[in-house]
Amino acid sequence: KEQKKKDDQMKKNLGGMGPRGYKSRSFQSFQEALERGEATHLLPVENAEARLKSGELKPEDIPYMQRGGSWDNSDLKGAKKVQWLKSDQEYDNGGFKKEQSVSIFGYGKGLDWTGQRDKTGPVVNPKPGKFAKNYKAPTVAQIKGQVEQKPKKKMFGLF
Repeated sequence: KEQKKKDDQMKKNLGGMGPRGYKSRSFQSFQEALERGEATHLLPVENAEARLKSGELKPEDIPYMQRGGSWDNSDLKGAKKVQWLKSDQEYDNGGFKKEQSVSIFGYGKGLDWTGQRDKTGPVVNPKPGKFAKNYKAPTVAQIKGQVEQKPKKKMFGLF
C-alpha cells in the first residue's frame, strides 16, 4: 500500500512547476523563439486581478510568472497554446538536469572537495624550463611557420 502511494507521488512530478509555482522554459528555447518572432519579453501587468474581473484583460494576457502558470498557456482552458520547439522538448525530458551541474567548469563532475575520488592528471609536477639569458619568446608568425619581413633600416631611425 505504501509502495503504491510512493509510485503515485513519483508520477505526479510535484517539482515540475518549480519553486515559484510556475513552469518555465530554458533560456535557450526562449532565445530561439525570440529570434523567430514567436516570443516577446513579458512585463508584469499592474492591477491584474481587478482588470481581469472587469473583463479588460483575458487570463492569457497576464504573464505566466505573475499568474503562476505555464509558459505555453497549458494551464488555461480555452487559451491558444504556444508551440513547443525541439529545444523545449529536450529540456522538458530531463535536459534541465544537465544544466544543473555543480561543476565550476560547466558540465561534469565538480571539484573533489573531500579528496575521496581518484586523482587524475600529471603524476609529478613538471619543473619549469631553463631559458638562455637573452631568450626571446617566439611570435605567432614564427609558431605558424610564416616568414617575417624585417623592416628596412633607416638612417639613425629617423629617415
